[in-house]
Amino acid sequence: MIPFLDLKAQYQSIKGEIDAAVLGVLASGQYILGEEVARLEQEFAAYCNVKHAIAVNTGTSALHLSLLAAGVGPGDEVITVPFTFVATVSAICYAGARPVFVDVEPVTLTMDPAQLEAKITPRTKAIIPVHLYGQMADMDAIKAIADHYRIPVIEDACQAHGAQYKGARAGSIGTSGCFSFYPGKNLGACGEGGIIVTNSDDQARTMRMLRDWGQEQRYHHLLKGFNYRMDAIQGAILRIKLRHLEAWTEARRAHGRRYSSLLGRSAHLTTPVEITDRRHVYHVYAIRSRGRDELQRVLSAEGIQSGLHYPIPVHLQKAHADLGHRTGDFPISEAAAREVLSLPIYPEMPAWHVDQVAAALEYAYVS
Repeated sequence: MIPFLDLKAQYQSIKGEIDAAVLGVLASGQYILGEEVARLEQEFAAYCNVKHAIAVNTGTSALHLSLLAAGVGPGDEVITVPFTFVATVSAICYAGARPVFVDVEPVTLTMDPAQLEAKITPRTKAIIPVHLYGQMADMDAIKAIADHYRIPVIEDACQAHGAQYKGARAGSIGTSGCFSFYPGKNLGACGEGGIIVTNSDDQARTMRMLRDWGQEQRYHHLLKGFNYRMDAIQGAILRIKLRHLEAWTEARRAHGRRYSSLLGRSAHLTTPVEITDRRHVYHVYAIRSRGRDELQRVLSAEGIQSGLHYPIPVHLQKAHADLGHRTGDFPISEAAAREVLSLPIYPEMPAWHVDQVAAALEYAYVS
């Protein structure tokens, strides 16, 4: 069996550090926010080269609070892409705003800036590009349009810890950047978690209040807030894991290069492209094939797990039927949903597993 992801392998590689950190929190008796979370915020802000980081309980909460801090509310519109995990769009709905979609580029599957300006209206209050699979969207082009219309950009960096665009870290270019610490992410908690990064003093203050029932001083509630606080145990674990993130990222990138060298010349597959001046961190290594479903069956028969990220674009999900979209509205996203197949990739994965997966894919086309 070749697993898609092996979280136990990562835990075993740093078991002593994790166990000591967890026991330290248990002994402290301080289980919500506190010193461990505050230190994580300082260390993650430094990692992203920004002034502030605000830890929350999920990546979805990070997106929601970023929208609220940007002043988004009922009756507003927020532009994003339909080829993403549904949380991107759900956060817009949480804020009471209407999601407006632009299609993705066919190569990177990130927001197509050429389609962005036509979707801007007087109601547009934010733009959310998604750094899908670990590669950043074309931020220069997106920011140029957003700055012209004075619209804040909120980076959905939930899959892009450590990714770079022309040397700038994911999350550091927009008004704010949002990360998920879901266990399977490149930097994953042992449970749920998320964080927002920003250089805005005002937005950071607002988001800190909103995550903790709108209070800056206990029992003095200045805003109608939420219970979006991070657990101290997750903060302590993430501080340990952050120290290993760069080494893990390089391991993912090595696996990605190996996959591309073995599969890149196939006439039947399209492999990911790392754009010049961007650092792809391969949260997902997604190939494309018109015979995607048959390939997945072959891999499964060989004992190789794979994933579909994502088989139904958000504009065709029943939950968002009220937006009135139909098949054909966003053809690049819809084609990707039919063709994308995610192969096993994680830092601790043995290199020979990459070779075995590639051999199984080659066998699928010659048998």
